[in-house]
Amino acid sequence: MKPLRLVQLTNGLRRVALVQEPDLVLLEDVQSVYDLALEAIERSISLADLVEIRLSGVRIPYNEVYEMKSSWKLLPAFDHPRNPFGCLVSGTGLTHLSSALNREMMHASGSEKPTDSMLMYRWGLEKGSPADGEIGIQPEWFYKGNGSSLRAHGEPLEAPTYADDGGEEPEVAAAYLVDKTGTPWRVGLCPGNEFSDHVMEKKNYLYLAPSKLRQCAIGPELVITPDFSALNGKVSIEKGGKPFWEAEIRSGENHMAHNLRNLEHHHFKYAAHRIPLQAHIHFLGADSFSFGNQVVLEDSDIMQVYWEGLGRPLRNYLKSESTSEKLQCVNVLK
Repeated sequence: MKPLRLVQLTNGLRRVALVQEPDLVLLEDVQSVYDLALEAIERSISLADLVEIRLSGVRIPYNEVYEMKSSWKLLPAFDHPRNPFGCLVSGTGLTHLSSALNREMMHASGSEKPTDSMLMYRWGLEKGSPADGEIGIQPEWFYKGNGSSLRAHGEPLEAPTYADDGGEEPEVAAAYLVDKTGTPWRVGLCPGNEFSDHVMEKKNYLYLAPSKLRQCAIGPELVITPDFSALNGKVSIEKGGKPFWEAEIRSGENHMAHNLRNLEHHHFKYAAHRIPLQAHIHFLGADSFSFGNQVVLEDSDIMQVYWEGLGRPLRNYLKSESTSEKLQCVNVLK
């Protein structure tokens, strides 16, 4: 059985659709994957069975939606449909050798001693894939923002005035829902562009936290229960409508220093990450990105992330704020 591929979309009203190429088939009375997943949990049935129950006969040409030529508009592949503050967006770094090597080049001091980034990657290799029932070493973790930072396929990713840079990070993102009892459930996986400020991070690795506080994109599709052992894909940059740079990318547990079970434990061990009815988007690390090849993205450049088995490519373009940075003032209550 092929994994389910779902999209969220709107024409003024939110809907969920099943991908049946070359069409999208709308689900009846379903406004979000979040609501669909919650219903499946509460009814103790599989998402596949619930999707089958909810399938309508309404078909929409997928190409028109994907190419933004339809009245229907794609939404992020997963979110909290009613409260952006109910969705935590985060990620794990140093899960792939290439990301550790890029950090090594950014922050190497010239001595033979490995950087803290490389040490953390090595810790993951040694203790990041524990046996069933055991707890491995914790990975690096970073905060991206709440659900308001999520963007959909085709939307711009903005580099704010205070940014030093804006660059793609092609990743796999995992979507989770915490049920009413506080138990987390993995809903599915989707293509992600984690989009970070690498120039800011390169100045000093302690700037990693603010360099991650940027928008990010997920989708266009959420794939339910795909195999995460090994994924192959491609990341590319277009300038002026023409191909400029591309690279092969790999992810999945066969290519990572941590297994997914260990990453999930160290994310959800915190009680604040198990608040009932909370949604989570968690990025699982990068294998390659253009900044590592000294590519500088400019306004309107298109970033594309494609993973075999995770649906159609995710495409977004860079939008740089042109105004100068203004002092943010805070009022004082008297």
